Amino acid sequence: MRKLTTILIIIPFLLLGALTTEAVEKEERTWQGESVYHIMVDRFMNGSNSNDHNVDPKDPKAYHGGDLQGIIEKLDYIKKMGFTTISLSPIMANQPGGFHGHWVEDFTSVEEHFGTLADAKRLVEEVHKRDMKILFEFIVNYTGQQHPWLNEQQKADWFQDESPQEQEGEGWKSGLPDLNTANPEVKQYLFEAAEFWITETGVDGFWLDSAGEVSKEFWSDFSQHVKTVDEDFFLLGEVQSGDIQTIASNQSTGLDAFMSVPFSQSASETFKQAGQPLNELYSVWEQSKQQENAPKLMVNVLDHASSERFTRMAVEAGHNPITRWKLGLTYLFTSPGIPSVLYGSEIPLDGGEPPANLGMMNFKVQNEELNRYLEKLNSIRKEFPAITKGDFVELYNKDGLAVFKRTYEDQTMVIAINNSTKTRVANLTNLPGDMQMRGLMLDGLVRPSDQGVYKLGMDRETADIFVIEPDQGLNWAFISFAGGIFLLFVAGVIVVSVKNRQSDKS
Repeated sequence: MRKLTTILIIIPFLLLGALTTEAVEKEERTWQGESVYHIMVDRFMNGSNSNDHNVDPKDPKAYHGGDLQGIIEKLDYIKKMGFTTISLSPIMANQPGGFHGHWVEDFTSVEEHFGTLADAKRLVEEVHKRDMKILFEFIVNYTGQQHPWLNEQQKADWFQDESPQEQEGEGWKSGLPDLNTANPEVKQYLFEAAEFWITETGVDGFWLDSAGEVSKEFWSDFSQHVKTVDEDFFLLGEVQSGDIQTIASNQSTGLDAFMSVPFSQSASETFKQAGQPLNELYSVWEQSKQQENAPKLMVNVLDHASSERFTRMAVEAGHNPITRWKLGLTYLFTSPGIPSVLYGSEIPLDGGEPPANLGMMNFKVQNEELNRYLEKLNSIRKEFPAITKGDFVELYNKDGLAVFKRTYEDQTMVIAINNSTKTRVANLTNLPGDMQMRGLMLDGLVRPSDQGVYKLGMDRETADIFVIEPDQGLNWAFISFAGGIFLLFVAGVIVVSVKNRQSDKS
């Protein structure tokens, strides 16, 4: 009798599962559909105490103990949030104190605080086992101030007389010896170093720091070389000056994508506090779209390792950082480009200018609300091609409420963000009629009026992503089916109960 009861309980769930399961066709995976989790290796996870030399977690300028083994141990954590790619700060051997990886002392060795070359290989293997990709930050335009080459007379022309790094004055990059990448020997060495990491580890691409400080001729040759080693190798350039025109001028170099500094600046300033207009967001996109030879693919961020945390910006503005993050992340994950999230943003980690912004990741302090939000955003990017491949059109932008549309083939998505301190309403007309807007984040449902107008109301400081789909009305067939299953279940339980009582009496 107990077995019969169990079967009766399970049947409705099996039938319901069979009814709702749909075959999803997988589209070819491209970099356009990736989402990146960026890690400062020393500040993420200490997986091995054997390499903890001169570690001082209380000193923001010292090594804190994070290593490659620690990243391996947390790959499932990153994958659970839905990220498809991880990128690492430089792992090359550095001079003492170079926790950030930019004071390179050996371009073809792993920093001993982070582990060994074997650890780097194993990390790449473990990433690939999880159907994820990995980028290494690769430096070509400067070395640490204690690099052995500086003491070699025959390599005097390997460095430039004046260092652009000194002019930048950017934290740990300030005053570093600037490599002469026009020198054929330097060029060849860097090509071989790049080939070393590709062939030895199987890494999927490089994040190229300060790409704007190197000649376009160098990058063209560099790109051609690495793609002879791996034709699918991904090259992401970071152009520090950041304006659209300068970034666009590097498009012809063969680099596959660029980090969008204009996006970072406008999005972080816009979303750090409520009441800010959203006009600047679409303006940045329009400027990029109108620019001749504009990059085909951009990587967008809210947090960056070289600036104060977005969380700090929100707190200083007197706002709840969780609310601010949810609105900012919605735009980050639904606007054109590859979203990149700096480690710890999901906590969310606080911090001022570097190195205060690079605190140690604390896995004991988790924010389930932000974690689930990231999971949902990544899930939507995977499920709906319009979010990663579609065009991008502004439907409405007034009083802090902005609504965007993304269309790809026969799929239409609508993104609504209300950054206002009040409830806002938008009447949307440039959408297919006889359909419905179904919210994926807040579970809202909007149907058009007889005139075909979708009246969209958004509470203060909220965001939602809608899919445009046929208006189902009430699904009476499903309701009837579910009702029948429930009645069958109840009847079965009654029959079993009656038989049990009769059995007890006998």
